[in-house]
Amino acid sequence: MSYTERWQQLFGPADGGGAVRGLASVGTGGGASGRLRHSGGPWTSASGTAGDLRTSAETSRSALGPGHEGIEAGGAGLATVAVLRSVRTSWEERLRALRDECEQLEGTLLTVAKEMGETETAVERSFKDVDGGGTAGGRR
Repeated sequence: MSYTERWQQLFGPADGGGAVRGLASVGTGGGASGRLRHSGGPWTSASGTAGDLRTSAETSRSALGPGHEGIEAGGAGLATVAVLRSVRTSWEERLRALRDECEQLEGTLLTVAKEMGETETAVERSFKDVDGGGTAGGRR
């Protein structure tokens, strides 16, 4: 089966005849507008969540040191002290990696939100340039 045949099987013929699949958010029934709209909201929200998680990871990592103060002196000679030290080091490394990853994600997600918002604005402007900003038959 060719690519074109597979496409028509999945999404319907190009001439508009027959059943056609579409994006749920673009449908014309059930109060949908028939227009695909993008919002920077989810990207901005995800960026904020990544920033919050970065802060929380760093706060938790910083609290591990003071939480272990006095353990070595109080548990001198016990094997558990070495195990606790190993576990603490492991968690510090994990939280540091999480903090760094979230810091990178926060900036990347903000960049995506900005680019998507600018793209949406540019596309909307290009349609206004083509049809003079008016509507044809009450529809865009």
